[in-house]
Amino acid sequence: MSIGEPAWSEGLDVTRPNAARMYDYYLGGSHNFAADRSAAERAVSITPAMIPGARANRAFLQRAVRFCLDQGVRQFLDLGSGIPTVGHVHEIAQARDSSARVAYVDNEPVAVAHTRQLLEGVTGATINPADLRRPEEVLAEPGVTGLLDFDEPIAVLMAAVLHFVGDEERPAEIVDSYRRAVAPGSFLVVSHITDHYDEPDRVEEISRLYRDTSHKARHRSVEEFAALLGDLELVEPGLVHAVDWHPEPGEVSELARNAFWVAVGRC
Repeated sequence: MSIGEPAWSEGLDVTRPNAARMYDYYLGGSHNFAADRSAAERAVSITPAMIPGARANRAFLQRAVRFCLDQGVRQFLDLGSGIPTVGHVHEIAQARDSSARVAYVDNEPVAVAHTRQLLEGVTGATINPADLRRPEEVLAEPGVTGLLDFDEPIAVLMAAVLHFVGDEERPAEIVDSYRRAVAPGSFLVVSHITDHYDEPDRVEEISRLYRDTSHKARHRSVEEFAALLGDLELVEPGLVHAVDWHPEPGEVSELARNAFWVAVGRC
C-alpha cells in the first residue's frame, strides 16, 4: 500500500481503471484513484453527457425506489450496487420506512469494502460479495436469504449493470432468472446505457476506452434493451430515457437525455 492510499485499498489494483470507481467519479464521489479519474476524464472528453447522464441515472434509481415503496414494497435486492454514494438505496428506503430491508450485491472488492464500512451499525441492510451473472449463487447468499423474504414482494434493482454483461453471457436469461425468483407484486427496476450519441463514432470510442478498464461496456439500442425485458409488464411511462421516467421539477438535463434507457416492470 502506497503512502496516502486508504487502508481498504490494500491488495487492490489501483493502477488499472475500474468501472465502478469511474462511475463514482461521474457521480462526484471520492472513492476513486488517479487511474480511474484519468479514464473517466477521457470518457467525458469523448461525450460531455457522461457525467449528467450518470447523475440522471442515479436520480432515476432513487425515484424508482420511492415508487416501489409507494406500491407497498419494503424489500430491495440491489444487483451490482457499486460504490456507496449519497442517497444509497437503504438511505432512501429507510427514510420512508425504517423497516425497509436492502440486500446489496457486488463482486467488486472496492464496492464491497466501502459498502461494508457504510453499513456498520446499520440494521436491515447487508452487502453480499457475489456476481449478478450467477443468479443461483446470488440467491443462495446468506445475506440475501437471511434478510429478504421471497414469499413477499421484492424490488430487484439492476441499475447501470446490464451493459457490462455481454451477449454471450445471455443477459435476458439472467434477468428472467431474477424475475422468476420473486413473488407476485414484485418489481424489476432496470437501466442501461444507450447507443445514442451526437456522432456514431462516439459509441466505438467509449467502448474502446472501457475495454481497457475492469469491465467492457456493451451499448444497446432501444430494441435490444427491450429484448432483455421479455414480456415484462412495464409501468407507465414504459421504456424511456432516464430523465423522462416520473421526472421531478428541475431535474431534467437535456444534455443527459439520451444517455440511459430505463424501465420499471411488474413481476
